[in-house]
Amino acid sequence: MPQTVKIFFIADIVGETGLNMLETMFPPLRDKYKPDFIIANAENSHEGRGLNQSIVKRLYDLDVDVITGGNHSFDKWKIFSYMKTDERLLRPLNYPKGNAGYGYGVYPVKGSSIKIGVLNLQGRTFMPQIDDPFSTSEWALERIKKETEIVFVDFHAEATAEKLAYAWTVDGKVSAVVGTHTHVPTNDARILPNGTGYITDAGMTGPFESVIGMDTATSIRRFTLGTPQKYKIADKDNRICGVFLEIDQESSKCIHIEPVIFPEFNNKV
Repeated sequence: MPQTVKIFFIADIVGETGLNMLETMFPPLRDKYKPDFIIANAENSHEGRGLNQSIVKRLYDLDVDVITGGNHSFDKWKIFSYMKTDERLLRPLNYPKGNAGYGYGVYPVKGSSIKIGVLNLQGRTFMPQIDDPFSTSEWALERIKKETEIVFVDFHAEATAEKLAYAWTVDGKVSAVVGTHTHVPTNDARILPNGTGYITDAGMTGPFESVIGMDTATSIRRFTLGTPQKYKIADKDNRICGVFLEIDQESSKCIHIEPVIFPEFNNKV
């Protein structure tokens, strides 16, 4: 059997509800899967939009190695100065030059000589019209691969077609592409022909008795009235979503990808 690097990705953490669920139930999952490296998307962790330095510390206390983001990474301006100092806190690389923070990094796997590259990108279809993620990815991968061939990509996007197009573009060039943003876990986890592990969306860590994390009554008013409503996070039916991957150290290809939902949904009446 090939030697592998085990990566656990924690899907979009939604508010204090998601954080509390993670702090309570992730340690047993961590013990079960025994990951070598943990990545968490936390762009929705502070009041549903953005994050703060206190949350970053809480995630590091759970042994998270790298935090990724998305279109809400810049919603809380107080984090900007800290984003300039912490290379383990990422935001999408393809935001225009001049924004705070890092979009990729190369990180050591604790207790080994292995390094993992993590790249955070954001799509543009039905999203803010920022820089092109495809050409930005080429630029970043050229630099990451000077240090490691094992590369994990968090592709934060609305359109499934854009996520799939990106994954096919980098199949065999990166170890894994995990989609985020929609908060709904998809059932298409697979390994592409050239060895890239892929899933369209990892889901969310937070309340599933909700509309993608938001209180149902509040969300319904948004759609029926057509006007903004005060953001209110739901607090029931909490679950952890994530993805567990095994990467062959020698080839840097994904040899196992497994969506994780805990607790699992009960579809029986």
